[in-house]
Amino acid sequence: MAERPEDLNLPNAVITRIIKEALPDGVNVSKEARRAISQAASVFVLYATSCANNFAMKAKRKTLNAGDVLAAMEEMEFERFLEPLREALEVYKKGQKGKKEVSEQKRKDKEKKADAENDKSREEEEEEEHMEEEEPPEEEAEEEEVEN
Repeated sequence: MAERPEDLNLPNAVITRIIKEALPDGVNVSKEARRAISQAASVFVLYATSCANNFAMKAKRKTLNAGDVLAAMEEMEFERFLEPLREALEVYKKGQKGKKEVSEQKRKDKEKKADAENDKSREEEEEEEHMEEEEPPEEEAEEEEVEN
């Protein structure tokens, strides 16, 4: 857990980026306002996490899931955020599924490449063995020359 209350605050860079994205160009926000927004956001996240944790505990789980967060938002009377959250969750799941599929494809491609390389090295070994069988040993070749 956090040692100091400041440890619970969200990173200033993240807060600043969110503020800039939410406001039109040319609007400046004072340092004090950014700090107040940061603290308010941190308190909101902690409260939402606490509420979601209560839902997980009622279900006798130690892991929070998306359903817990959505239920917490409803309990906190932030129903208007439920649909955007569901949409964001769906986009996230699709992105993760896509990443998983790409990762799986890369793994399969890597296995195919390794199999192809193994096949090639086996063919080369077999070719070398075949060549060795065809060449007479040096001693026999010398004996044949001497007899002629």
